Amino acid sequence: MSTPAAPPSAYRWVVLALATLAQTGGCFLVQGLGALGPALQAAFGLDAAQVGFAMSAAQAVPIVGLPVAGLLLDRFSERLIVGLGATMVAASLVGAARAESYGGVLSWLVVASVGYCTVQPGGGKVVAAWFSPDTRGFAMGIRQAGLPLGAALAALILPVAAARNGWQAAFDLGAFAALASGLLFAFFYRPPPEPLPERKRTPGMWRERFKEIAPRLPRIVWSGVALVSVQFAITVYLPLDLRDRFGIPAETGVKLLFGAQFAGAFARILLAAWSDRSRRGRFFPLAMSMGAIALGLAAYIAAPGAPLWLVAGIAAWLGFFGFGWYGPWIALVSEAAPRGAIGFMIGLAMAINQIFVVLVPPAFGALRDATGTFAYGWGVIAFAVVLVLLTQARTSFRP
Repeated sequence: MSTPAAPPSAYRWVVLALATLAQTGGCFLVQGLGALGPALQAAFGLDAAQVGFAMSAAQAVPIVGLPVAGLLLDRFSERLIVGLGATMVAASLVGAARAESYGGVLSWLVVASVGYCTVQPGGGKVVAAWFSPDTRGFAMGIRQAGLPLGAALAALILPVAAARNGWQAAFDLGAFAALASGLLFAFFYRPPPEPLPERKRTPGMWRERFKEIAPRLPRIVWSGVALVSVQFAITVYLPLDLRDRFGIPAETGVKLLFGAQFAGAFARILLAAWSDRSRRGRFFPLAMSMGAIALGLAAYIAAPGAPLWLVAGIAAWLGFFGFGWYGPWIALVSEAAPRGAIGFMIGLAMAINQIFVVLVPPAFGALRDATGTFAYGWGVIAFAVVLVLLTQARTSFRP
């Protein structure tokens, strides 16, 4: 007679809170760079492409660092890896705040991105370890809501700090948020009673895992690439575009960015919970998000001259779907991982996304500098989203 499974530990909710807090604090400044765009422009005399390079610098190393962080998380304690990463982010942001040139700021942001590599896959792995599949999407959604929540808080707080005490004060606040949240995770996290299964480590482990993962990547990769491009275009350029095309003051544009990011934080929970119950699989909410984003971008491109309430509504719509997609996506990634390779799978999928996180902001800004408007950039992204949606619609919605 089989022994009934033990009820899930209530400590999983503490773990979820710690992982969400680490996500929120770790991304507070990095995801808030778009809200600081006007302040950085004024301080260093930047064009639109140079504003985009700030985000690229903060996201550059994870292209190669995320898979490495995933392997480390499969081997070592999550509390050690995430705690050290948060400390590195904090130290780097303190250094950036004391840089005397824009090039110096970019250099320190590159260093910060090394530590930032650990926060995303680390939180994803601990949630996958503590939550069963029937609630994993919901839990992943809550944890991933930390990113747009951190960005929303940054849009609310960092421009005020920069206006009162200079952009350096905003960077110092970001350092404090990263360090405090990372240390709380390191001190209070503990592994689950039944840890995830491990695999015997061999010299060719990296190649073996990649061979297993490669057939599972296409649907994850194409949807992730299209949606992350939307997310970071909004994050970096929404306030500047609202100022340039709509004539909306930068302060008001930052508030609309806050509204979009807050809507996205809520959507990550809602869409991920939907993915737990969707009869058509976790991919179906992603497909619906892509369709909604395409419609929202079409409305946004045509919106100059519309009343402020309508523009705010479109921004919130784009934030809801343009940020909310990540909850079901990361749950899909974790469940597509082979045995003993969740950390590596999450790290690899995020690293592929990261290439476009680095490339899209400066390319989007350069297109604006060349054409004199952001409208063409939004049109290109809308076309890419529709193309991926039509391609993916030919396949089954089940992973």
